[in-house]
Amino acid sequence: MMKKIMFLIGVAVFTTTVLSFYYPNQEDPWKVPEHYDKLKNPVPSDEASVASGKELYNYFCLSCHGNDGKGSGKRAYKLNNTPTDFTTESFQSQSDGALLYKIYSGHSEMPGFKKRIPGNQDAMEGSFGKTRIPGDIINYVRTFGPHIQHH
Repeated sequence: MMKKIMFLIGVAVFTTTVLSFYYPNQEDPWKVPEHYDKLKNPVPSDEASVASGKELYNYFCLSCHGNDGKGSGKRAYKLNNTPTDFTTESFQSQSDGALLYKIYSGHSEMPGFKKRIPGNQDAMEGSFGKTRIPGDIINYVRTFGPHIQHH
């Protein structure tokens, strides 16, 4: 009886181990620190900011996220994961600070841009930095939503 129980436990452990390779755990979503989540974009979402944000987006983001913001850029097909779709409610409902954190930190195949943003190299942790650039990018990305949000 004891051998049979040990055998069954062994089979269960083996099966669980094998299945864990076939069904990998889904990646944890980005954990946004609370001080970022509460940040408000200091750059007004006006025509100039959105135009500047579009130029920056075209330089930094377009190749993966695409013209339509749906993750359909030319480089997207080479990635293991589809880039984030900026048109979704789940994306647009995030705070400006959460988007900033994700742009800064990167995740998985998305590189972090905190040090790549011109004039932002010495930005204090938990801030939008010293230039309009991060705010302009966020203002432009908001235009992919069902309605433009002004924060």
